[in-house]
Formats: sequence, structure tokens, C-alpha cells
Amino acid sequence: MSDSVLLIGSGGHASVLLEMLIEHKINIMGYVSPSPASNHMLFSQYRWYQNDEDILQFDKATIKLVNGIGSLPGNTLRADFYTNYKILGYSFVTLVSKDAGVSRYATLDEGVQVMRGAIIQTGASVGYNSIVNTGSIVEHDCSIGSNNHIAPGVTISGQVTSQKNVHFGTGSSVIQSININENVIVGAGSTITKDVEENCICFPARITIKVRK
Repeated sequence: MSDSVLLIGSGGHASVLLEMLIEHKINIMGYVSPSPASNHMLFSQYRWYQNDEDILQFDKATIKLVNGIGSLPGNTLRADFYTNYKILGYSFVTLVSKDAGVSRYATLDEGVQVMRGAIIQTGASVGYNSIVNTGSIVEHDCSIGSNNHIAPGVTISGQVTSQKNVHFGTGSSVIQSININENVIVGAGSTITKDVEENCICFPARITIKVRK
């Protein structure tokens, strides 16, 4: 990548992305955050910009943004930032860890981030501004929507489709050929075995068995 980048955020998610940028030897112009970075050792050598307005001083033709705002269920801050700065004409980096396994026949849209140990198989596609987090699996021919977060340890079987703004909680699983509509939260540890309507929250099944003495 020949462009320079500006990292947005200074929290845990941004820290992981910064380390990935360093490993890829990408030119980092600094980071933007209203508060100082908690990981001082990692961020100390980079310039700190405290306001979003500071981004506007950079030429959108020569710099790309890295969206280091974390993704939490029901929180639109990450998605809103992406949308607002796309409207202003900025582009976002698609970033894949060197320790991830992404098929050459998979498709990643703008701003997708793929973390260490993640696997994306052949024929899969991931929509813009989505995160495929640490150790998660997206199997063959899946279609993952925009602004999705596939949290650590998620397994998504083949030919699953998710629409926009879906959060797959840590350790959740989806069986093959399922359709998950927009604005869905798949709770941590849940197993999805049938299609999910929009604006739903899926909780793990809890079965209690009383043992007779």
C-alpha cells in the first residue's frame, strides 16, 4: 500500500489494528482520539490528533482512514463515522492480518478488517466496514453484510447470508444456509439453526436438568 494512513481511535480495537499496520510496514501519520491511548508503549511514537476535525487537514487523495472504533451491539458510532467520512470523500483501508487465512477467491469490501487467526473461505464475501475478529471462521460461499461484527471465536457455516448491522457475539455458531436479516444481535454462545428476522436478539438456549438424588 503506497498511501499513508490515519488511525481513528486509541482503544483496544485500534491497538490491534495499529500493530497490524506496523507489521505491514504502512506509513502511519498518527491517530485521532479525544483521549490519550491506554497502550502508551504502542502509540508513543505516533502523533496524537484530538479532534475529528483534524482529519480534514489531510488530503483525501493521498491518505486513507483506518476505522479503529470498536463495534458493540446497538452502538452505531463505528458505522456512523464510516458513513460520514465516505460522504466527505475519504477512503478506508481494507486490512488483513498476516496471520489470517483468506482465500484468494473471497471478496472483501472497503474497510473490512480481518484479525489474527481468522479464516475466510472460497466464494465468501464480506461487506464494507465489517470486522472478522480473532479466530473466527467464515465458511465457503457466505455473504456477510456491511457493518457486521463477527466477534472472536465465531463459526459461520457455508452459504450463510447476513444483512447489514449484524453482531455475531463471541463463540456463537450458525449452521449452513441460514439467512440473518438486518439489525440482529446473535448473543455470545448462541447457535443459530433457523432464519432470523430483522431487529431480533438471539439468546443462547438454557436448559436446566434437575438431578434426582
